[in-house]
Amino acid sequence: MTKPKAGVVVFPGSNCDRDTLWALEKAGFDASFVWHKETNLSRYQLIVLPGGFSYGDYLRPGALAAHSPVVKALRDFKGYVLGICNGFQVLTEAHLLPGALTRNLSGRFICQWEDLVVVNNDTPFTNAYEKGEIITVPIAHSDGRFVSGGQSFTPVFRYLNNPNGSEGDTAAIVSEDGRIMGTMPHPERASDPILGGTDGIKVFMSLYNALK
Repeated sequence: MTKPKAGVVVFPGSNCDRDTLWALEKAGFDASFVWHKETNLSRYQLIVLPGGFSYGDYLRPGALAAHSPVVKALRDFKGYVLGICNGFQVLTEAHLLPGALTRNLSGRFICQWEDLVVVNNDTPFTNAYEKGEIITVPIAHSDGRFVSGGQSFTPVFRYLNNPNGSEGDTAAIVSEDGRIMGTMPHPERASDPILGGTDGIKVFMSLYNALK
């Protein structure tokens, strides 16, 4: 069987791209890196915007990356898109997802494992989970507080102990058409026992299930 193809975008400042590539390969994908200047995404069925500090987080996290050639190409891309942490910030800055990621209420960088509840398992990103399932996935951000700005949004994961003050305890959302997901918790950092947990690998397994 031909493996589904996934591309992991590399921006100047990305630092979770290799981890994400590894998790995709473990889930069964034929994964490769995509440079931020690439505009032809036709060979891929999934594009992942990884965590990190794209363009050094100048202006605000994700603001410059939102204007990169590869993100502009996502507007015509017909496959699935996953934005993790900084990738989620990029997707909101590009208006591919609603709302915005703002400074944590504490004003501090938070790096810790968090318990989440799966509130929607009827998506290509969450079909391997059970609705109501409690999972533990790490976060690492200064600007992870989700606010909707009055826009409608569909949550996928919620925090049980809201660490950053996100509206509605929101940890991850999915687009109206179910094709794009943004998550502040890092599923690639919870994809193998040696990392401390495996609850995150189901995000990539879900996508594999949706595409195989």
